[in-house]
Amino acid sequence: MARRITPGKRVSSKRVAGKKPARKVSISGKAGKTTMAAPNVDKMNLKELLELEAKVKKAIVAAREREKAEMKHKVESMLAGAGFSLNELYGGRGAGKGKTVAPKYMNPENRSETWTGRGRKPRWLVAKLNKGSKMEDFAI
Repeated sequence: MARRITPGKRVSSKRVAGKKPARKVSISGKAGKTTMAAPNVDKMNLKELLELEAKVKKAIVAAREREKAEMKHKVESMLAGAGFSLNELYGGRGAGKGKTVAPKYMNPENRSETWTGRGRKPRWLVAKLNKGSKMEDFAI
C-alpha cells in the first residue's frame, strides 16, 4: 500500500493506533528554546477547542502584561541612569482619577437626584426643562 505524501508534511514511520504523531513547535523563552507538542486541533471537539481558546487568551493577556512591566522597568532604569524620573519628564496627574465634583443642580421632588453640570443631562432634568422650567430653578 503506497502512502501519499503531501509537500511540507513530515511523515514518521511510527504510528500509534492510526494517529498522526504530534508536531513539535519551537517556543523561545528566557532560558532558550524549548519544544512542545502542538495540539491537534483537527481532532478536538468544540468543548476542547473553546477551553484551549480560553487558555490561549489568558496566556496572551499575561504575556502582554509581563512585556509591559519589563519595558517599563527598562525605561525607568534608563531614565534613572541619566538622572531622570518618569514624572519629571512626562509629569501628568498619574494613574488616579480626578477629584469628585460637587453637584450644581438638584431635583426638588427627589433631593437624592443631583447633577454636577457635566456630561449628559439626567432624564429628570430634561423632562422638567421640556415642561417649561429653567435651569436656574434647579441650581443648588
